[in-house]
Amino acid sequence: MSEERLHPNLVLQREEGIEILRIDREESLGALNFEIMEHLADYAADVASRRDKVRVIIITGTGRGFVAGADIAGYHGAEQTEFDGFQRRSRATFDAIATLPQITICAVNGYALGGGFELAMCCDFILVNAKTKMGLPEIKLGLLPGGGGTQRLPRLVGPMRAKEMLLTGRMITANEAVEYGAALEACEPDALMPRALELAEELAAQAPVALAEGKRVIDDGLDSALSAGLTFEQRVLGALFATADGKEGIAAFMEKRDPKFLGR
Repeated sequence: MSEERLHPNLVLQREEGIEILRIDREESLGALNFEIMEHLADYAADVASRRDKVRVIIITGTGRGFVAGADIAGYHGAEQTEFDGFQRRSRATFDAIATLPQITICAVNGYALGGGFELAMCCDFILVNAKTKMGLPEIKLGLLPGGGGTQRLPRLVGPMRAKEMLLTGRMITANEAVEYGAALEACEPDALMPRALELAEELAAQAPVALAEGKRVIDDGLDSALSAGLTFEQRVLGALFATADGKEGIAAFMEKRDPKFLGR
């Protein structure tokens, strides 16, 4: 697996069809600042343009922390315009990750607080290690989340649980995250990345067009009326049936062999 440092705090590893983006700021538990946010956005724009080669992206951290929130030291003494600019940058970055055409897996290796939890919620799948703590503690600073936490969390865990977490700032454990629907699975620390790679490889083996369209039809459908979502589903299915991969999948099933998907 090849490795490239995109930024002093961002490391990219590549293998066929899969990329692993690791936030490498262990001394600060992965805390995000404006510069890291910009580079995350740059990576999102670049990898979105390579959808024909990259099917699954894993985002993880280093050491005890995934991302323990924004770099609060940068808030102290900041002008209102600086603060507002950072929040706009955060939203744009998180939106870019949430709308990637590829499937995204967040492998949460430790603390995921504030912006770290918001970043995780931008991904399609969240895996946590058994020592993970997650939460949105901004209320304890007299603030609220600004990177999507107030909107994405209720969609994951429901409005009542989201209010409890947001309005108390309470951190939840790995097992609670799975119980609430804020994570797919909890793994022992040493098993987290192997499990993330196993899931990534399973996903990357699927028909690329159907994979991307499956993500899109679910995400877009959630923001639509049921009738509109059902119509969208039918339209997508019809288009997939017309693809070469759709024909190959049916032929492989009938011939009792593994399909050879080409992404078209």
